[in-house]
Amino acid sequence: MTASAPPRSLSVLAARFDPQVLELGRREARVRLGGSGAGAWDAVIAEGRAELRAADGHVPDATITADARTWSELARDLRGGMQAFRSGRLLVRRDLHLGVGFLAATAAPDDAESRLRFAPIGTAAGEISTMQAGSGPPVVMLHGLGATKASFLPTVAALADHHRAIAIDLPGFGDSVKPLRAPYHAPYFAGAVVALLDALGLERADVVGNSMGGRVAIELGLRHPERVRRLALLAPSLAWLRDRPWAPLLRLVPPQLGALQPAPRALVEGIVRRAVPGAADGWTAAGVDEFLRSYLTPAGRAAFYAAARNIYLEEPHGEKGFWTRLPRLEAPSLFVWGRQDMVVPLRFARHVRAAVPAARHLELNCGHVPQLERPQVTHDAILRFLRD
Repeated sequence: MTASAPPRSLSVLAARFDPQVLELGRREARVRLGGSGAGAWDAVIAEGRAELRAADGHVPDATITADARTWSELARDLRGGMQAFRSGRLLVRRDLHLGVGFLAATAAPDDAESRLRFAPIGTAAGEISTMQAGSGPPVVMLHGLGATKASFLPTVAALADHHRAIAIDLPGFGDSVKPLRAPYHAPYFAGAVVALLDALGLERADVVGNSMGGRVAIELGLRHPERVRRLALLAPSLAWLRDRPWAPLLRLVPPQLGALQPAPRALVEGIVRRAVPGAADGWTAAGVDEFLRSYLTPAGRAAFYAAARNIYLEEPHGEKGFWTRLPRLEAPSLFVWGRQDMVVPLRFARHVRAAVPAARHLELNCGHVPQLERPQVTHDAILRFLRD
């Protein structure tokens, strides 16, 4: 049952809403705020303001759930709220971009320097969605296959005290442009990152990439070394060295067929949540939400299949082969490996050491997403590496 008036903490947040921090890209959005002890309230965002209404039969676009103490912390200081998010006391579901964007747009005025900022950037490659915070030397963060910029939320928070931290949705994912006929391979993504740097007026940047984003960062270093200062590569996707029995068949299948595939939400969501361990909890649940948000659109499905297909089909050797080209990587690089990573196994490290002897390596007891599974040690290592 909802109280007759919202608690003061929620009223403070709604009154502070700054539309310049969060560009909706739609006429109206509804964020459900629950767990405050005063029932559920919807922050309805429209015409540059957030109005609190008692939750009713409307389906929210995003939900934020926290206890009364955490809501009070958020009303006083966004940093306390972000710590609550990382510790699991605050949960954002359905649309992480919108939910976290609402929190950023309601941050206390004295958080202006470090507050998160969400904005689409018009580039030569199309509109690219960004999440930024802080000031100083720029660091661009690139997510993995099926993920979004939200997978770097803890990294943005960790780096913002010393850097201009910029996490992006690569084209085809999250809230960025999704051209149906784009190739969605590493050179295409690298070109989109260069287009973003141009649009932001940045000559060079450090780049942090996870999984597919790590592969894109490597491509950026190989093709555009003058735009890259240092590379932090978190379990980067690398060309397969073993046989690829499905390669001949996959080359015949156009990935655009994914746009025509029926994708009932209940069916797809059930399959994904059963397939992903821990999909009902914390970061994993939020990550599944973000994946579904893109995958359940025809253009998002086509982009996902095209990118996955290109990862599988990438040639390891030959004139244009990945492992043939990798020794040309000049940018100082840090490779972070997960000892329990089943996607990019640790044994790849010895091949990288042979190809790039000057690169640094860090092995962690984690899986494929070090910045979420081992955030403290991962972010400390990145900061040390970027400072050197």
